Amino acid sequence: MAETTHVRLRKFNTRETYPEQNLDNDLCQAVVAGGVVYLRGQIGQDLETRESVGIGDVVAQTEQAMSNIRMLLEEAGSRLEDIVKVTIYIIDPRYREDVYRVVGRWLRGVYPVSTGIVVQALARPEWLVEIDATAVLSEAAGA
Repeated sequence: MAETTHVRLRKFNTRETYPEQNLDNDLCQAVVAGGVVYLRGQIGQDLETRESVGIGDVVAQTEQAMSNIRMLLEEAGSRLEDIVKVTIYIIDPRYREDVYRVVGRWLRGVYPVSTGIVVQALARPEWLVEIDATAVLSEAAGA
């Protein structure tokens, strides 16, 4: 049986990410396995500083989430054009049009499958939207 290699990008522990919570989980922002890139749900948070951005502004948070997705995919050897599935979580159904307009602009011509879910809350009260994505490795990257 062939050995499977998983590449884990941007590893972190929830102790640093959520210091206000009593958590101790080892996670990462992206996993590449079997030619597929799996991303952690992205929110309105700068990946470098871990600061929340766009507090109270669902459009700004969606822009940040999509920017994070693009950056993580590129680090993993993929691109926005290689996304096959997105799942969008919003805390208020009234945010749907604003969020989907932003996501639609970022993914124009990509045609991924998409699931939208309204949830009671996200991990922090200031987060209004979370987007996770799954992509294949980019053929342009030689995968």
